[in-house]
Amino acid sequence: MAEPSSTWLDFLSKQGVPAAAATGSESAVALPPNLLQHGFITPLSDQGILSVSGQDAINFLQNQLTNDLASLDEHQAQLSGYCAANGRLLATVLLWKSGESILMLVPYSLLAAFQKRLQMFVLRAKVQLEDVSSSIVAIGLGIPQQHPLDLAGLPAQACELSASWNGQLIRMPDAVGLTRYLWVGPQVHAPEIWAKVASQVSITSPAAWHWTQIQAGLPQILEPTREKFVPQMVNFELLGGVNFRKGCYPGQEIVARSQYLGKLKRRMQLATANATMALPGTEIFSDADPGQPCGMVVNAELGPDGRLACLVEMKLELLGSNIHLQSLEGPRLEFEALPYSLEAAS
Repeated sequence: MAEPSSTWLDFLSKQGVPAAAATGSESAVALPPNLLQHGFITPLSDQGILSVSGQDAINFLQNQLTNDLASLDEHQAQLSGYCAANGRLLATVLLWKSGESILMLVPYSLLAAFQKRLQMFVLRAKVQLEDVSSSIVAIGLGIPQQHPLDLAGLPAQACELSASWNGQLIRMPDAVGLTRYLWVGPQVHAPEIWAKVASQVSITSPAAWHWTQIQAGLPQILEPTREKFVPQMVNFELLGGVNFRKGCYPGQEIVARSQYLGKLKRRMQLATANATMALPGTEIFSDADPGQPCGMVVNAELGPDGRLACLVEMKLELLGSNIHLQSLEGPRLEFEALPYSLEAAS
């Protein structure tokens, strides 16, 4: 895999970003308590960038991913999923057009396996797959809505994309009073955007970005949760990550059957707990059905209030019972409203 360049890592070190955060290898960390008041900028060093190019790139990805790439234009980014033949997610990605290529943001820990599996299906298609993580970097921004950035070229709507600051700026769904952007561009231009924004907000670890992703109800499949969920179990179709009118892709029949035959019995929920850590894949238990787990953690991060924020996939029928992390003796989960409606689940 292509690793972040030493030039970029040296720059981050001079900005006070801890080495573990700069390389995406840190464990759970506490976020500054004034995060929501000050906002943040962070290098998303735990995320890789996969480039898909060639004259067959769109058609190739159209046959592999859950969303409709035929509708993608240069002004929009798109969530999409990659499923196994059993309809379970192997990865969730954010993708967009960049010149003649499609770029995909993928967890760095999954990128090599994701690229290898896609490569298996290229066959005679005119498609090139390249890990460009060493030359293209991603930066996450969370800006307090009461103190907007005084900068031109900011996209206004979620998933809107603009060419900004020698790269591409993607508006992400707002969360907890923060307007959020993802900047992706050549590493040589990354210090420029850093200088524009870092003087106005706090410099943090990637945990700040992932905590706000959780608050926005946006799941990310990681190694422990590969092939655990059909897209609807993590609300992915409610987030615009699945198109049910497009053609076939791996697992499409099962994903469609889950949507149209019967009522969905499992969904992803937002919860908090008095805990310091819960890894993706950690099981959760209900006192109403103590003999077996009722779900698992999708993503979790410590928030600036010192509480653990979690996205958990679980049986809907057990909502309202006492739910605990790891065991019935583990920390109790307190459920909160997601920022989007689950009415489509009923």
